Amino acid sequence: MKKELIVCFFLCFTLIANAQKKASALTGLKEKTAFQTSSPWIPEIDARPDIAIVYGTNDRDGMTFEERLRTWRDHGYQAHFMTGIAWGEYFDYFLGKWDGQNHLGVGQVDIKGDTIGHGKNMPYIVPVQSYIDYMKSQVIKKVIDAGVSSIFLEEPEFWARAGYSAVFKQEWQRYYGFPWRAQHESPENTYLSNKLKYQLYYNAIKQVSTFAKDYGKTKGLNVKVYIATHSLVNYSSWMIVSPEASLASLPGIDGYIAQVWTGTSREATYYNGIKKERVFENAFLEYGSMVSMTAPTGRKLFFLTDPIEDWPRDWGDYKRNYEATFTAELLYPTVNNYEVMPWPERIYTRPYKLANSKGSALIPNYYSTQMQIMINSLNDMPISNNRVSGSSGIGVLMCNSLMFQRFPIHNGFDDPQFSNFYGQTFPLLKYGVPVQTVHMENLSYRASLRDMKVLIMSYSNMKPMSPTMHQDLVDWVKKGGVLIYCGRDDDPYQSVMEWWNTKENQFKAPSEHLFKLLNLNVSSGNKKYTAGKGVVYILRQNPKEFVMKADASGEFLDVVKKAYENDAKAGKLEFKNCFYLERGPYDIVSVMDESINDKPYVVKGPVVDLFNSALPVLSQKVINPGEQAFLYDLKRVKNKLQPQVLASASRIYSEKIYKGSYAFTSVGPLKTVNSMRILLPFSPKKISVMDKKGNTISDVKMVWDNISKTCYLSFGNNPEGVDVKIMW
Repeated sequence: MKKELIVCFFLCFTLIANAQKKASALTGLKEKTAFQTSSPWIPEIDARPDIAIVYGTNDRDGMTFEERLRTWRDHGYQAHFMTGIAWGEYFDYFLGKWDGQNHLGVGQVDIKGDTIGHGKNMPYIVPVQSYIDYMKSQVIKKVIDAGVSSIFLEEPEFWARAGYSAVFKQEWQRYYGFPWRAQHESPENTYLSNKLKYQLYYNAIKQVSTFAKDYGKTKGLNVKVYIATHSLVNYSSWMIVSPEASLASLPGIDGYIAQVWTGTSREATYYNGIKKERVFENAFLEYGSMVSMTAPTGRKLFFLTDPIEDWPRDWGDYKRNYEATFTAELLYPTVNNYEVMPWPERIYTRPYKLANSKGSALIPNYYSTQMQIMINSLNDMPISNNRVSGSSGIGVLMCNSLMFQRFPIHNGFDDPQFSNFYGQTFPLLKYGVPVQTVHMENLSYRASLRDMKVLIMSYSNMKPMSPTMHQDLVDWVKKGGVLIYCGRDDDPYQSVMEWWNTKENQFKAPSEHLFKLLNLNVSSGNKKYTAGKGVVYILRQNPKEFVMKADASGEFLDVVKKAYENDAKAGKLEFKNCFYLERGPYDIVSVMDESINDKPYVVKGPVVDLFNSALPVLSQKVINPGEQAFLYDLKRVKNKLQPQVLASASRIYSEKIYKGSYAFTSVGPLKTVNSMRILLPFSPKKISVMDKKGNTISDVKMVWDNISKTCYLSFGNNPEGVDVKIMW
């Protein structure tokens, strides 16, 4: 009997390994693009990234998790796994089936005594030890037994307004050694409460990721664990606490998915006294904060975008904001791994509103075709050494404690719409400066400050979590760095019980400790000081004052300009209204509104417009303020005499080039329309388009452009593949 089990076990893992090899052979690109789905494979959602991240272990529609996983492997995908770490369909745990105890009491509870839920019998969780043990034994073990070697733990989230449940009070006593204190009663209680929330999920992820690595080894698998998380910008804005940057240094964490999309980036912000949505600008900063969190640690990073979002809007709204977030992610040339969409089943198979209409419809062909052109370009998107146009080397410091003092309001000190952060970033970003963010948790890594010329910081909305952060900062300044400190140090969190005011340290504010290490006599009231070879500016204004009133950022920008040009000697600080980046043959452009001028940006052609489902060849592209562009520059095509698909709303396989012909297989989701721009040496004399059964496809459109030597081709997509042969 034991021998039979061993043989069965070996055969199962052989089949899994063969399926994974098949996936790699078919996709041709290993683990570069992905989507997450709770659905089994269906032809309508076969968008052809490298990876299908299968969501949740529960059986669905009469299909087991293992069967659902297999449907994706059988269709050539690498199958990874994702599950919520702060919520999920863990009903056997919540309702007592797992260990005989009802665990609904582990939910996060607000001041009214209401459990914060993610669905019926699905609370946001206080990650107590029983829940961690459940995750390890019932979820992680199950997926590794199914042969999964890449696990994504999604959204470790603890709501700032939570912290009133019985189990949280128990965790407080265990962690701090004294009884729970209500967070609404004082700033110190709020700070301590949020530090605990942060620590609880740090501990949960540390345990679960360590278990996954260790258990995988017993199965002969090198298991990788990733965190799928919103950015620190968004969590701080939305008043959610999460471990964020601290996880990047855990040995059990291999990387992140940066969950940035229209829903996060459309959160209204203040600039020039006006509160409104600024989707591109917000997305640019969100993606940037994820880069600064992971790059110094060498962890892998996937960028996510979503062609729709969680809340119902119309297709026109989705399209416009998808272009904005997509452009923002491409402006980070060091990242070329992407989650091309979450939930393809809701994108392709659910109706949403039409613009200016009460009716709803499935995704329109013009949008699904454009979207597929965009996501298929990501399969080929190169890493680039090019930089975004503009003055580089200006950074804004961030720290996980940004999440600690957002809620509730104490002593009347408010930070509307997270404006103390945007006050440091928007005045520069709106003037075309590609401002970066720097995580204080990563200051000990040399790469964090390697290219920084000027650093901007404030303790109006965050606090340093250790004195070593200051020492790393001081070392950088004294070697020639330029620091701009903005803040009145008047928020109520300055005096919470922390390292700067306990034991040997007796500072009224954490900045006092920093200034002492820099040997600054700030009582003089000066704005500029020297420290070693470096310079420090002190502006006694909270950064929110730069954006919450009209025309209030002038002095701040003047100081940054002097710091950059005169002190850092980094060259002229360029103010403009646009960003431009070349990545291989691609041009990525965004033009700011509310900027230094209203001039459009013009790209000289010939270029193919990848935000247009018809893929037109343009002699020039004009981008107006508030718009973005994604272009294929035909002047930068490699091997111009070689036939090749330049852009397509499908994925291309099995390319074959003969003396007078070019053939390939095109694969895309059912019920969508393919649109292709193909470079050829001569005008086509004959084009054959056939399905896999050998039937000729009749709905083919073809237009030859003699100037660009490109052929436009369009026909219905098919996940089984369409064979195209072009002869000249």
